[in-house]
Amino acid sequence: MGHNTINGVPFDLQGHRGARGLAPENTIPAFLLALDIGVTTLEMDAAISRDGEVILSHEPWFSAVTCSHADGRPVTLDEEKSLLIYEMTAAEVAQFDCGLRGHPGFPDQKPMAAFKPRLKDVVDAVNAHVEQMGYTPPRYNIEIKSSPEGDSLFHPSVEEFAQRLYDVLTEKELLQMADVQSFDPRALEAMHALDSSVHLVWLISNDEGFEANLAKLSFLPAIYSPNVQLVDAVLVANAHQKGVTVIPWTVNEPEKMKELIALGIDGLITDYPDRGKALIEELNSRQ
Repeated sequence: MGHNTINGVPFDLQGHRGARGLAPENTIPAFLLALDIGVTTLEMDAAISRDGEVILSHEPWFSAVTCSHADGRPVTLDEEKSLLIYEMTAAEVAQFDCGLRGHPGFPDQKPMAAFKPRLKDVVDAVNAHVEQMGYTPPRYNIEIKSSPEGDSLFHPSVEEFAQRLYDVLTEKELLQMADVQSFDPRALEAMHALDSSVHLVWLISNDEGFEANLAKLSFLPAIYSPNVQLVDAVLVANAHQKGVTVIPWTVNEPEKMKELIALGIDGLITDYPDRGKALIEELNSRQ
């Protein structure tokens, strides 16, 4: 699992939406920065355009917080939910800027021109950077952003969504290097039906517990990925007993990272991979 270890044990340091605390989320500059910092895995969110391209975006629309029209006008709250990626071609999506305004919630994020890219273009940029710099190729953790309410409105059916993502992973020879994650059990079931060898990640934000959540899937996920608040020693032990790895989100404070690492988590997802990398180096230097 990449090149991060703690006391010799592999540790999956994942850059959330690339490196959201430092560069515009889900953009090529953020993913390349995460590689330079030394993440194991690039975490990202997928949407589908009208012409069937896999586009990286957390929302299925253009956020009023960060995005601007081609002429520089900021997207307003009133209009954002009418600017749907699923109703635009990939070329139309690329006309919007989502980096120059920065992000008020992330004061360390460096504002820069950036757009919502196609997954295939991200993979090409990452491959070129990895080759140029001599890095270990990263893993990809790609979220299918779907919900029953969003079907045919914000995205295609989960079956089509899974197929389109699967096709890109196949084309880019990433099937062995990718995890597919979702909060939507239907999306995970659709991907599992396509190819049961794909590593699937069960994203969890409810407090119903490990067993109850596992019961919602017809198969055992490779990774259980809970909100950071839901992690305790019992959860980690129960997951490991079943051969499931535990990778919580979104862990930004070094003290919290340290506490979770002591509980035995297998990796973590952070907006600040630089903080995670520094902590890993600190823990290893104590040996």
